[in-house]
Amino acid sequence: MGFFKEFKTFAMRGNVMDMAVGIIIGGAFGKIVSSFVADVIMPPLGILIGGVDFSNLKITLKSATVDAAGTTIPEVTLNYGVFINTIVDFIIIAFAIFLMIKGINRLQNKKEAELPATPPAPTKEEMLLEEIRDILKSKN
Repeated sequence: MGFFKEFKTFAMRGNVMDMAVGIIIGGAFGKIVSSFVADVIMPPLGILIGGVDFSNLKITLKSATVDAAGTTIPEVTLNYGVFINTIVDFIIIAFAIFLMIKGINRLQNKKEAELPATPPAPTKEEMLLEEIRDILKSKN
């Protein structure tokens, strides 16, 4: 029972829950970016370079064949067009994450710049406590 209790404590910790939410949102974001690349960016890019559909670009290593029993053996291909789409996906995701982190850093720097350079003057309570501390030190 100790193992399960420890696991429950671990799983319910704030960082783990935040990470789980981030992974789920990241997966959804990845699907959006993949669709954006495949459906919005690559078709015009294909037209610009001569009407090429990147997802259909491939090198056939072995053509499809039919064996003696009549079963079709599928072709073996290197789908480099899909690989190009994946690289574009990665670049867009990396750029989006870069912009997000850059924005967060800018906000952090702005907050640090707003902080006063010198500590605030002690309050009346703090001054009174310091006097009491000094009196107690002198008695010892």
